[in-house]
Amino acid sequence: MKAQKYTKETIRTIGTEDRGFPEFFVGDTISVSQRIREADKERIQLFEGDVIAMKRRGVASTFTVRKIGAHGIAVERIFPYYSPLVKEVAVVRSGDVRRAKLYYIRDRVGKSARLKERVKRKIDVKSQPSAALTE
Repeated sequence: MKAQKYTKETIRTIGTEDRGFPEFFVGDTISVSQRIREADKERIQLFEGDVIAMKRRGVASTFTVRKIGAHGIAVERIFPYYSPLVKEVAVVRSGDVRRAKLYYIRDRVGKSARLKERVKRKIDVKSQPSAALTE
């Protein structure tokens, strides 16, 4: 029997299926629901914060979420995108950033650590022909 040869790209795509998560980017504020197992019980824990980094590596894809916890202490967690423990991801707010990695946020405190919100614009009504004019 001849051995099949897989490339790096095909190995990384094995086991990836659509998770049904909404599309999110670096700079967005998201809420991640993760399953936590404690002894014989299982519960869902929410972790809400800003996405400061994403690594797109097929089945090994991860995203890093940073939030400010109690007493102003920052907490960062790295979530595997295809982990069965990550149950749901919800986008709370879209951020407007110009970088792929936001590691500089770690050095900022207070207002300088905030991210601008991306403003969604309505489609200009004047640019589209109205239905009355086309009939």
